[in-house]
Amino acid sequence: MKIILREDIHTLGRSGEMVEVRDGYARNYLLPKKLAVVASEKNIRQLEHDRRVIAAHQAKMRASATAIAQKLEQVALTIARKVGDQDKLYGSVTALDIADALSEKGVRIDRRALVMPEPIKAIGQFEIDVRLHHDVTGKVKLEVVAEA
Repeated sequence: MKIILREDIHTLGRSGEMVEVRDGYARNYLLPKKLAVVASEKNIRQLEHDRRVIAAHQAKMRASATAIAQKLEQVALTIARKVGDQDKLYGSVTALDIADALSEKGVRIDRRALVMPEPIKAIGQFEIDVRLHHDVTGKVKLEVVAEA
C-alpha cells in the first residue's frame, strides 16, 4: 500500500515522503494513529501544494536568518564578571547572559539558539555559534573581562 507520511518515522522516512508499506502495518498502525494518509490522487495533489508552500516559507526563514547572521557578525559583546584566582570567574557566563547582552545591542536571539556545550568560566575572547536556521549559523564575538 502506498502512503504519504505525515510525521517523521525513523524506520520509514521523513514527513511528506511517499512510501510503500504492507497493508496491515498501514491499516492497523499508521492510519489509525494519523501518522500517514493513503496516497490517493487528492492527497498527492495536496502533498505537492504543501511542499510548495513549505518551500516558500523555508526560503523566507532562510533569508531572515541570513540577515540576522550578517548583523551578528558586526556585533562584539563585552561582559564583565568578578574574577578570582588564576583569572577564573566566580560565576559563569551562560547563554541567557549572552542573549540579554545581544538584546541590549538590538539583536533579539532566543537563548536556546546559542550553541554552548558548557558555560564560560574564564576570562578571554570567545566565538559563540548561533543556530538561526538548520542551514544558517551565525557567530558572535564575546569578550569576558574582569569587573573593576
